Amino acid sequence: MNKGVVYLVGAGPGDPKLITVRGLECLRRSDVVVYDRLASPRLLRYMKEGARKIYVGKLPDRHTMKQEEINQLLVDLALEGHTVTRLKGGDPTIFGRVGEEAELLQENGVSFEIVPGITSAIAVPAYAGIPVTHRDLASSLSIVTGHESPEKLDRSIHWDKVTNATGTLIFLMGVAKIGYIAEQLIRHGKPATTPVALIRWGTRVEQQTIVGTLESIERIVKEANFQPPAVIVVGDVVLQRDKLKWYEQKPLFGVRVLVTRARAQASDLADRIEELGGEPCELPVIETREPREAAAVEAIRTALADAASYNWIMFTSVNGVEYFFNWLDRFNVDIRRFHAARIAAVGPRTAEALRKRGLIANQLPAKFQAEGLIEQLEGQLKPGEKVLLPRGDLAREILPRELKAKGLVPVELDVYETVIADSQDEQAFEWIRNREIHAITFTSSSTVTNLLEVLRRNGFEDPVAQLAGIDVASIGPVTSKTASEAGLSVTIEPEDATIEALVEALVQHQITKRSKADPS
Repeated sequence: MNKGVVYLVGAGPGDPKLITVRGLECLRRSDVVVYDRLASPRLLRYMKEGARKIYVGKLPDRHTMKQEEINQLLVDLALEGHTVTRLKGGDPTIFGRVGEEAELLQENGVSFEIVPGITSAIAVPAYAGIPVTHRDLASSLSIVTGHESPEKLDRSIHWDKVTNATGTLIFLMGVAKIGYIAEQLIRHGKPATTPVALIRWGTRVEQQTIVGTLESIERIVKEANFQPPAVIVVGDVVLQRDKLKWYEQKPLFGVRVLVTRARAQASDLADRIEELGGEPCELPVIETREPREAAAVEAIRTALADAASYNWIMFTSVNGVEYFFNWLDRFNVDIRRFHAARIAAVGPRTAEALRKRGLIANQLPAKFQAEGLIEQLEGQLKPGEKVLLPRGDLAREILPRELKAKGLVPVELDVYETVIADSQDEQAFEWIRNREIHAITFTSSSTVTNLLEVLRRNGFEDPVAQLAGIDVASIGPVTSKTASEAGLSVTIEPEDATIEALVEALVQHQITKRSKADPS
């Protein structure tokens, strides 16, 4: 068997988008990913299908796997012929023990590559608004480990040289020793009034920053019950924070949002949440697919074969557009055969999906629901006209019912079906279990019912009770009605049933909450 290869990859400090392009390439091609708790779990969604993931992370009071065992694990996996990514928080060469891992790989003849990452020593302060160097304040910096006993610190750190050699001091993993560190720095010449900042879980939704001086920081840490992991910054650059704390000023900072829509559609919503400072937690509880039963496929073929007979085609979703054209391709049906049909669309996204295919929708309702479409077309619909409705199997009956009431002939065509998604994310369940989700977005009634069912299937006896207290953002009244009937309390609903309006409503809700919490 051929030997595999091991990529020793720096994942960055927490924000998954801070991984390097090369690191992401390695992650995507690997058969096995070995990761720890400082690497963002959201990076694991980039693993190729069927790849294994092995958690070897360390907690402050518990080591899941000893370093020597991790070293040997990498060797064993490579000797079995696997391509392996060892995903490490920050940069693997800065207190990441990558040298030990690489050395054993080399001794066993295993090919390896060290992929640098963005170290928390510079990224975390930057996210807190603290540049580690500044032309007027600090032209150099030192990065020091603080994760040792005082005796080991004294043996590994020459306090007199460190204290006076550089402008900015960065201590990693030193929260528990902050009092001793401050004491030594003062003893060796740092003024007691030197500014100090501690940033916990920097670049992540949990980011928390406290600021003090060398003489006050230990007391502040104890009063705040400030826990690791955190980066400690000592120096005048800390004073820049008041002017430069950009990340914490974003409107969704500190908000973890559960995104329940299908994975293929979730990226736009997730990206928008990230841009606004929130953290999307993607838990797709639905997926769409082509109907698989022979009778359903034959019904589609028959309906498309009768293309010239339709007076209208009414699209009610982007999925309806996508799957409709997929079926046209499958059955080799030219769109020009629908030459007699006028085209209507519900919602701007649906109209845009049509526009990309060179089709301009005749009508676009002000209300992005089926009711709005009927209202907008009032006076244009004529009895006896034949209307094709390409949509999903769970679509509401109001549109065909209203068309029939007006004397038209609707042809309901289920071009796709909605099912509960198979693949789920254990990290999402952990966040829900620990009540670390702050808001949930529902973009359809099926996302509501399926989320509750997915939670039941994964050990949540009372999903509604588990979600109590979390802000529920519903895209529109129909979805809100489903959520309310299921026992959930909807706190956010936009005027327009669009993703953009949903995100804006979520932002306004957070702004209102913060203003109430801090009237000043």
